[in-house]
Amino acid sequence: MIVAAALPLVAEYGAAVTTSQIARAAGIGEATIFRVFQDKDEVLDACVAEAVGTDHILRELATIPLDEPLTVRLTEAAEALRAHLERLGTVIGALHASGHRRGRGPGPGARDGNGNGDGDGPPRDSRAESFATLRNAVVELIEPDRAALRLSPEKVAAAFLGLLFTRLQTPAPDADAPLTPAELIDMLLHGALHHPENA
Repeated sequence: MIVAAALPLVAEYGAAVTTSQIARAAGIGEATIFRVFQDKDEVLDACVAEAVGTDHILRELATIPLDEPLTVRLTEAAEALRAHLERLGTVIGALHASGHRRGRGPGPGARDGNGNGDGDGPPRDSRAESFATLRNAVVELIEPDRAALRLSPEKVAAAFLGLLFTRLQTPAPDADAPLTPAELIDMLLHGALHHPENA
């Protein structure tokens, strides 16, 4: 609850956000924050861990109906992943711009954003593990169409994520807008060439 309330404020104010603002957004007293977190830096670290974590996006991907056409499933997945990555970039960018550096993390016995004293701290998934987790979720979305594909769902999912991440990380020239999710999916499934009707 505290981290969920803090995330939009961190995205807006970066490290300048106050625990008083977070408490008001969460509908709790400021003292409650310090029963869960040692200090504001620990709240900020928990926000980074939440933004970096894949739990939220995996839940969103799992809600996409498998009986929808493949193009619809992948377009919905692209939209969800784009929103996830933009939120991540906004939170990390705001904290970096305001001078907060990640890495301290909660110490032993620290409570998480739900008030649990389990001391787990932020997730320790590497980028490779996070990518594999996301790829597996996309594979599940593609699997119903395995028989119609020239490549395995695993390869299609890896290509999908590669195209999506490249689209988000590489600004297009001023003359060209970036590929929309629908265009990206069309490119993935049908390529860039015109297909003669009598080929």
